[in-house]
Parts: sequence; structure tokens; C-alpha cells
Amino acid sequence: MTKPPQREADVAVVGGGLVGASIAWGLARAGQRVVVLDEGDVAYRASRGNFGLVWVQGKGLGMPEYVAWTKRSSDGWKEFARLLNEQTGIDVGFRRPGGFHPCLSEREVEGRANLLARLHNQPATVKYDYEIVGRDRLKTMLPQIGPEVAGASYCALDGHVNPLRLLRALHAGMQQLGATYLSDHVVEQINVGGREFRLTTRHGELRAGKIVLAAGNGNARLGPMVGLKIPVRPQRGQIIVTEKVLPFLNHPIVTVRQTDEGSVMIGDSVEEAGWDVSVGTGVLAAMAERAVRMFPQLGRLNVVRSWAALRVMTADGFPIYAQSEHCPGAYVAACHSGVTLAANHALVLAPLIAKGSLPAEQFGGFSPRRFDVPAIA
Repeated sequence: MTKPPQREADVAVVGGGLVGASIAWGLARAGQRVVVLDEGDVAYRASRGNFGLVWVQGKGLGMPEYVAWTKRSSDGWKEFARLLNEQTGIDVGFRRPGGFHPCLSEREVEGRANLLARLHNQPATVKYDYEIVGRDRLKTMLPQIGPEVAGASYCALDGHVNPLRLLRALHAGMQQLGATYLSDHVVEQINVGGREFRLTTRHGELRAGKIVLAAGNGNARLGPMVGLKIPVRPQRGQIIVTEKVLPFLNHPIVTVRQTDEGSVMIGDSVEEAGWDVSVGTGVLAAMAERAVRMFPQLGRLNVVRSWAALRVMTADGFPIYAQSEHCPGAYVAACHSGVTLAANHALVLAPLIAKGSLPAEQFGGFSPRRFDVPAIA
């Protein structure tokens, strides 16, 4: 009697962006045989346009679980960056000097203070320190701020990384740990049977004991194949990058940051434009105008490039993590904070997937079941 063919992988991860690569690295580190099936650089990859923030303040209004999850990842980032550097020799540029959200009027300051107070007043919310900084003190912390800046919120948990180096380190690291990366392998169909998953691509079929859907906006198409409804949509964001200048901005700002290479990134537009990744001068001009009001010296810099990319936005803006009830062994991870949450995806989520379950007390709030609310007649 012939033996059945061996599975190619313990876990197949669908998607090789920051979310998929973080999970694949963590799975391989946990001893799993991992294959990553990726569309490749032709994909509408959110990772290619990431701003690079590791950001805590202001996140989680409406979902206290997300406050705790975000803070946990920020706290885990130092160890995560150390492990990647130790393994691959790549410094991903993680720094956590604390971040600011500047306000251009007293009304904005009041609105920001109210938002953060409401966030921290939610039942069961994990508390963290933040402060509303007045203009005089802010001027000592950010000497380059412009005269229109009335104040800011500050949180010591905020930081930033080089997102392209992070993606490179994750891919190098997961392959050093034995994971296989397959580009140009769009998953066309997923079939389930015999306690395994068969994933069909134009290059053939791959068999795995578990699968993780980390394909960004592609999860909406793939989820129903394993009994999961994953309501995600593309949301466009545009970014401006200036020429390199001497360091002047030691703290990341929510919409402006100076990279470790010297260039300044300006971004964080939010546009419901479907799958359109074109760059619009009107949006770029509005972002640049606000950035110059915050830091007037930016007005003297040359813009060297700009681009648009698509966020992975869930129906309520919060992450989705779940194991399929209909197809046990099929998992989904969908979020728009692939950099901030990378430490959690690699060091917390991946080991749990390797063990075979996501504890309800920790992940129940992130289940897509939260969207199954019957309409009122």
C-alpha cells in the first residue's frame, strides 16, 4: 500500500506583507514548517506605503481590548527588534522616544484631550500615561514647532521603525529559520478535507495542516472558502518624502516623522477611493500645508517622491483575529497596523497558532462575529 504524499507545510501563510511575514517568522521560530504564498510585488501591498509608526496613543476608542493589545505590542517591540537584529544582522531602526500629536488651535487641543479622556474612561481599559502639553512646554520639547501650534498630546509609548528594513529582516529571518517563500503564488481556491487544507495556485496545489489568511484586503475573497466572513476594504493613504536633511526631529509626530536616514515623511491621509492608488495633488498639498504650519522649516525642503498605498480597513477599524469554527486550523489576521502590531503577531499570535488555539478570553473581542448583528426591522 502506497503512503499518502507528505504535506508540504505544517502551516501555509497566505500573504507575505508585514502581517504575514511577522506571523510566518514567529511560526518558524516555534518550530513549524512554514510556506508563505504571496502575490509578489504586483500586489496592492499595504506594506509598501507604511509610515513606520509604532503608535499607542489614541487607539482603541470603542474597543478596550485593542488598547491593551496595542500597548502590549509597543512594550514587546524592543525585544522583537533585538531578536531580528541578532538573527539577521539587520537593524530595523526601532526607537521609542515618545510621540506627539500636535494641535493647531486651542479647540483642537480641547478635542484631543476629550478624546483621550473618553478612551481611558472605557470600562476595562488598560491605562497608560499620557499628557496634554501646553505650547510653552512643548516649545522646549520640540524647538522647531511653528507659531500656530497651540499644544499637543504626548505619550512615551510611541515610537517608529524603518518599515522597509523591517520587511526585509522578517523575510530574511523566516527563511533562515526554514520557512519557504513563494512569490507569484496567488491562492485561487482553498479546499478542506482529511484534516488538511489544499491551496490551489496557478503553479499547482500545496497541502498544509493549518492555514493563516494574512492577505490584507484579499482576505475578503479568501475567508468564505474556510467559513470566515472577513469584512475588509481598501482605504487609500498618500505619503510625501522630502530630501535628506540634518536631524532636527527627535520624536515621531502622528503625521510627520524624520527617518533614521534623514528624509522627512509626511502622511496619514484617509480616502475612501476603492482600489485606486493614484496620487492626488490636492491631498498632497493639504498634507504639506498642515505639516509646514507645524514645522515651518519643512517649507524649504524639496520633495523627492510621493506615493499612494491601500490600508487594510475592517468594518469598524479594529483588527480581526479568529480561527474558523467550520474549518478548524484556518486562521485569519487582518489589521491596518502592521508595524505597530508586528511584535504581537510574531511573539504572541504565532506561537498560539502553532499550539492550535486562540484563547477566547484574549481574542474573543477580535472575532468577526462582532459584525453579525441582525438588522432592526
